[in-house]
Amino acid sequence: MVHSEVAAKTNPLQLEKVQTTILRFTEWLDKYGEVSYDFQSFFSSDLGRAAKALYYKKPLLGTVAVSPMVFCEAFIPSARRLFWKPQRFPIADAHYAMGFGLLALVFEQEQYYKRAVHFLDVLTETRCPGYDNYCWGYPFNWETLRGTIREFTPLITTVPYVYEAYKQVYEVDHNQKWREIMRSIAQHALVDYKDLETSPTASTCSYTPSPTDSMRVVNANAYRAFLLTSAAVDFSENKYRVVAERNLNFVLQSQNADGSWYYATDGTRNFVDHFHTCFVMKALAKIEALTGHPGCTRALQQGVDYYVKNLSDEQGLPKPFSRRPRLTVYKRELYDYAECINLSILLRGRFPKLDENLSIVLNEIMTKWQKPDGSFRSRQLLFGWDNTPMHRWAASQLFRSLCFLLYRNTKN
Repeated sequence: MVHSEVAAKTNPLQLEKVQTTILRFTEWLDKYGEVSYDFQSFFSSDLGRAAKALYYKKPLLGTVAVSPMVFCEAFIPSARRLFWKPQRFPIADAHYAMGFGLLALVFEQEQYYKRAVHFLDVLTETRCPGYDNYCWGYPFNWETLRGTIREFTPLITTVPYVYEAYKQVYEVDHNQKWREIMRSIAQHALVDYKDLETSPTASTCSYTPSPTDSMRVVNANAYRAFLLTSAAVDFSENKYRVVAERNLNFVLQSQNADGSWYYATDGTRNFVDHFHTCFVMKALAKIEALTGHPGCTRALQQGVDYYVKNLSDEQGLPKPFSRRPRLTVYKRELYDYAECINLSILLRGRFPKLDENLSIVLNEIMTKWQKPDGSFRSRQLLFGWDNTPMHRWAASQLFRSLCFLLYRNTKN
């Protein structure tokens, strides 16, 4: 496979603007603090969860119950404070640790390394209680189609990011403490999730350690396949690779003929959205980089073709959905921008349209999505913007993606 990443590098002027954007954001973060409201704030209270549960069970009656929250989300996003409280999110702490770890490598300054270590120390303290190995989830009760996932239940969609965070800082300081936590995380991912055989060569894992929670979620399997593949390489232990291969095969076998992936293969959640599609392809790109897996290469070729045609608009900007699950109350999503940048960097130089769109997306972020105070807007609504800072949705992800871009352009 021929890569032409050098030819696709960000031009120096835009790269300088990216650096300025990052530094402005870090100044804002210092002042604002490390807790925030969230996309789920409207539905995290007992009342909000009850309304959402009713919507899942009885859609017509439930629509009436959730309508006040949906109205506020669309027109008064600052009303989140009436429904729930600001919180710290492990997935955000992991992204901030990775971002500052990358800045430590780019600028070789102690201040960024110390910030990265700070977030790792926080993660060490906020692991899920009651588990032998290190793991993390959400700090709120999450109402889903299948019921309530209680706070501090490990999530396979969160744990891999924390693994990457410890690995990122380990690459800076080679502290064996981080490596031992990585090993513990890998063991959690290996033994605490359930597997259901879906073909002679594939299995789907559970979203949480509970077998009653979702199984057939495609991005969850992609995350676990990547984490265990990375652990197999990091620790030279084949036990991780064996399980990873079956989850990876589930992801590859779940790809639709047009190159897309549904959110899940359960016949119910068959929507196709931007950032979950990026999650899947991002994991495949990382596995391909680690192992050269030809199945990943083929899936990425088909997936990117679908992605640029259906999840990017005529301007080259991210579209939230190509197949919607429900009515949405926004036009654009910060999370989509963050993951678009991540995917484009991982596949740099291989797909010209991705490289072309990356420059457009970066310009939008710097001119429209960053506010004068340095923070990022969360959503472009049908009318106006949701300017509520949300670390998990998705300020931390965007910060890390911009740091990743800066690192790839200055150190590689």
